[in-house]
Amino acid sequence: MSQTFGSYETHFWLTRSVARVIGVNLTDAMAEGQLTPIRYAVMVMACQGASCNGRCADWLAAQPGGVADAPPPFCVNARELSALKAACGRSERGASDR
Repeated sequence: MSQTFGSYETHFWLTRSVARVIGVNLTDAMAEGQLTPIRYAVMVMACQGASCNGRCADWLAAQPGGVADAPPPFCVNARELSALKAACGRSERGASDR
C-alpha cells in the first residue's frame, strides 16, 4: 500500500498557518533559538504524512478572527506547537521585564 503525501509546500503553509493562528511565529522562534531549521522541517514532514490537510484547512477557516488558543486536537504537531507557544510567551514576558 502506498501513501500520497501531498506537496511539501502545502504542508509548509499548513504548519505555518496553524502556528500563526495560535500566536506562534516560527521564523521568530528560529531566530530566538527555540526551533531549529531541522526540527521545523521535521514538523512539516510530519504534517505531510498525517493525511489531515482537508480537516486542517477547515479548522483554519473556522477560527474566528484567525485566532485560536491551541492547535486542533488532531494535529500531529500539536504538542510541539503548544510548547513553542509557551516558550514564546515566556520570552515575550522576559523581554517586557527588561
